Amino acid sequence: MAGQDRPVRVLIMGAAGRDFHNFNAFFRDNPRFRVVAFTAAQIPDIAGRRYPPELAGPGYPEGIPIYPEEELGHLIKLRQVERVVFAYSDVSHEYVMHRASEALALGADFWIMGPDSTMLSSSLPVISVCAVRTGAGKSQTSRRVAEILRAMGKKAVVVRHPMPYGELDKQVVQRFATRDDLDRHRCTIEEREEYEAHIERGNVVFAGVDYEAILREAEKEGDVILWEGGNNDLPFYRPDLHIVVADPHRAGHEVTYHPGEANLRMADVVVINKLETAAPEAVDMVRRNLARVNPLATVVEAASPITVQDGARLTGKRVVVVEDGPTLTHGEMRYGAGVLAARRWGAELVDPRPYARGSIAETYRKYPHIGALLPAMGYGPDQLRELQETLAEVPADMVVVATPVDLAAVISLNRPAVRVRYELQEIGRPNLEDVLRDFFGRRFPRREPVRQKLKTRHVSLRRHVPAF
Repeated sequence: MAGQDRPVRVLIMGAAGRDFHNFNAFFRDNPRFRVVAFTAAQIPDIAGRRYPPELAGPGYPEGIPIYPEEELGHLIKLRQVERVVFAYSDVSHEYVMHRASEALALGADFWIMGPDSTMLSSSLPVISVCAVRTGAGKSQTSRRVAEILRAMGKKAVVVRHPMPYGELDKQVVQRFATRDDLDRHRCTIEEREEYEAHIERGNVVFAGVDYEAILREAEKEGDVILWEGGNNDLPFYRPDLHIVVADPHRAGHEVTYHPGEANLRMADVVVINKLETAAPEAVDMVRRNLARVNPLATVVEAASPITVQDGARLTGKRVVVVEDGPTLTHGEMRYGAGVLAARRWGAELVDPRPYARGSIAETYRKYPHIGALLPAMGYGPDQLRELQETLAEVPADMVVVATPVDLAAVISLNRPAVRVRYELQEIGRPNLEDVLRDFFGRRFPRREPVRQKLKTRHVSLRRHVPAF
């Protein structure tokens, strides 16, 4: 055990996002702890790198090594790790406890860090859009919130959850206002998926690695900070209004996945999305779970209808469908908007799996639930090339591009393509405009620390609980 004169030796389990933020916000300048390693999961080509000394600070002149998560047990013993910090998202509660059990069996403590230890405060009002699972509809919800704020005469600056897949020391603070910025920062497909639609609407987007530095730059440019989460992670900034999107296509996951359940419990507003395509019994399950764990949340019901320009072109055609990558992989969805569009217009799906190249084939092996569609994996130049080669081999008449990125601007397509788009449409009242007008009408009371908020909420709940 660490003595008073020796810091606790820490290993942070992550996926190149929450793990780096927790280090920056809590551990970097904390003499009580010594982070000896990161582990990496979910994202390819992160393990084997180092968190650079320029970001790690003076206490880490050689940076911090990043290892594959599969080496966790070996690292705990080799590096004499006393505390393991779990710091990534969109995994089941059972999965988290398996990792905890491995750490505990080797004598280490197991930590999950909470909002009051890791959230940063802003001088501007902060509105966060998060979710209970990846692929629930955060992106279109964020775009809708930005649209309403613009109509209210408020400039929202979007800050996106990190996706630092390049050289970390060159991605400390990134600002995206034009398509040229996407090229200059060598953005991957995953990054373009999140940034392009905002840029098209005139919204400035910030992202990177050091979210304290990012926040201070973003505060110079607008009236409101709009946090757009990644996966189902918690916000990095303390929200004054916390909007969480639930997905009835995966009903029940809102209370069985980490940290999505925490998001649901913290939410001021829950958007139940995709009502136009979800089964009524699944929607009812989401409503029941929400009423059980957070009955005071405002509920907004919504759809995300798909549109395809000249969709009749698909009728009778053999098509290969390209869907959002993370939604299919660790998001565990078996289909997305592209499959729905192909079915609506009477197209025949061609199975791309026999033609998969390199890491694309490995993705199918790792995530066998993915069916006859192609995840838009593009975390680096090699994977982009393999995606292009895979598409070129599939014997289809057309490509249905349902990933939010303009795929033809990133890789060459050797046949006609149609793009599937989707935007959020609220159903009934209250809607998001009602929510935002009420929020600003109350002069956005500052968010107290989460523990105080929950204490207040529990006091309020007593009025609704009958005495026994």
